[in-house]
Amino acid sequence: MYQSIIIVMTIICILTSVIVTIHSYLSTKRTMEHMNHMLERAIEGTFSVEQIDESILSALEFKLAHYLDASAVSARNVALEKEHIQMLLSDISHQTKTPIANLRLYGELLQEQSLDEESRGYVNALNIQSQKLDFLISSLVKMSRLETGVLALHPKDNAVMPMLVKACDEFAPAAAAKGLFLRLIPMESSLEPHAFFDEKWTLEALGNLLDNAVKYTETGGITVKIIAFELFCRIEIADTGSGIAEEEQAQIFSRFYRSQKAADVQGIGVGLYLAREIIAKEGGYIKLSSTPGKGSAFAVNLPVKTPNLSKP
Repeated sequence: MYQSIIIVMTIICILTSVIVTIHSYLSTKRTMEHMNHMLERAIEGTFSVEQIDESILSALEFKLAHYLDASAVSARNVALEKEHIQMLLSDISHQTKTPIANLRLYGELLQEQSLDEESRGYVNALNIQSQKLDFLISSLVKMSRLETGVLALHPKDNAVMPMLVKACDEFAPAAAAKGLFLRLIPMESSLEPHAFFDEKWTLEALGNLLDNAVKYTETGGITVKIIAFELFCRIEIADTGSGIAEEEQAQIFSRFYRSQKAADVQGIGVGLYLAREIIAKEGGYIKLSSTPGKGSAFAVNLPVKTPNLSKP
């Protein structure tokens, strides 16, 4: 008799456990499906807080709903702030372009006039400073757009050599004017090297490196070559200039940093910073090797496969 009662109670306990387990599983499944639905809508950007019955949804669902709502509001605020920054940068660029252009125009007109030696010196100084101001404003706008994420780069698979030809052709006259050679060494391989990069902005970065190489080289010249690796395509720009001291090599990519040795060379110290930022946003990096008195070599490494870039 007692054995029968025990068996019946055991069966009842087992059935009760099974029912509770199934109910708990179904309840958990509904909760997880609801949370998954909220996350999907959040990823799609269509999430909005609906009327929530806290007696039905778990506390976790309730907190997640408010978190997602706050995140959506934050994302909208960031997008709005970015739009305001873009408008501000556009205004700065537009408002300064005309007066700077006028300064340069009037300076050039004054140079054509018959002036005494002292006045001509003032006019030359005016032209040099207006060119510096034009370059400074342009560089600051580019730098701000890159840092705030207003300006997006769009890397894609491109042939590297045509871009290098454009870059070298642009700076060949400046090198020739100083009596320097600017040599682009073709690859020995018949295969056309490719990499993932935004051609417009990579040209900007390479132009900054070539501009520095020409400025800080007095004898010899600049050599540009490509070295293909499995993961990266390396563009090496080597000069025979004065070189960079080891203690300064970690600082030259900082904003507005200029070596005391370069005080007499025109520049504002943003070219290398911009070059590094551009290449980094493409999934690449720049490496420097330099020996004082013998020259410097900047190695621009561009990914040969689609880089996994994080969104700003």
